[in-house]
Amino acid sequence: MIEAVGLVKTYGRDRALDGLTLTAGKGVTGLLGPNGAGKSTLVRVLATVLAPDEGELRLLGRDPAAGRLEIRRRLGYLPQDLGFQRGVTVFEFVDYVAILKEMTHRRSRHDEVRRVIEEVGLTSVGGRRVRTLSGGMRRRLGIAQALLGEPELILLDEPAAGLDPEQRLLFGELVARLGQDRTVVLSTHQTDDVAALCDRVAVLKAGRCVFAGAPRELRALAEGQVWVSAEKAAGTSRRTGDGLYRGLGPAPRNARPADPTLEDGYLLLLTTTTNTTDITEASA
Repeated sequence: MIEAVGLVKTYGRDRALDGLTLTAGKGVTGLLGPNGAGKSTLVRVLATVLAPDEGELRLLGRDPAAGRLEIRRRLGYLPQDLGFQRGVTVFEFVDYVAILKEMTHRRSRHDEVRRVIEEVGLTSVGGRRVRTLSGGMRRRLGIAQALLGEPELILLDEPAAGLDPEQRLLFGELVARLGQDRTVVLSTHQTDDVAALCDRVAVLKAGRCVFAGAPRELRALAEGQVWVSAEKAAGTSRRTGDGLYRGLGPAPRNARPADPTLEDGYLLLLTTTTNTTDITEASA
């Protein structure tokens, strides 16, 4: 579904993407990385909103430079800031997006609008104005419009931002269903989202992919390097709720080993890779 080789995207003197290589297929792939790593830029390139300055890209078997319209008919996209028309209702907003996606038959289009609104749990507020919705509801509305037409490729940029725990659970169930028969790429800086939702994870740093693989493989990078102690030590460590310190790297005296988490592997990766190092090419 996605084949990207050596992508470069420059804003002035800054390289948001710096030779990034990534492939992704059926299932849920998480883009994980700190702020400024290039996640949103990559998602915008994959959504054909931006064109790369260098590199090769194929989406759904097509070159976006030659087949952008056909690709857009087969993908759904949720940007970080969707730009809602706040005076319209939930139904009217999704219906408007459906018209933009060339759904011209009114009855079947309205059936599809109702379907995606139900998918995200907004049926009860379908007649409410967007301006009256909570932040979490607006985020779910954004997800609804991305699902119109049952796209083969779904791109979600920080989709769980603003969702409460119950909404996150429902969102996770929805993403799991979608990933069974299509390609879902979600960008996040939350390791919990990746651990709960993703079959594959690609870690971005300074515009490059420094790791790609299964979440368990990312977690395994920290095997034997995680400890818990009553004493604080130099390096990456933090105090936990029980008053102990959990850390990575050299351990203080009397520390005991701890099982690594995905976050441990991620933090270790960010502190041990350079801006010019690719650990592995993504293959999902």
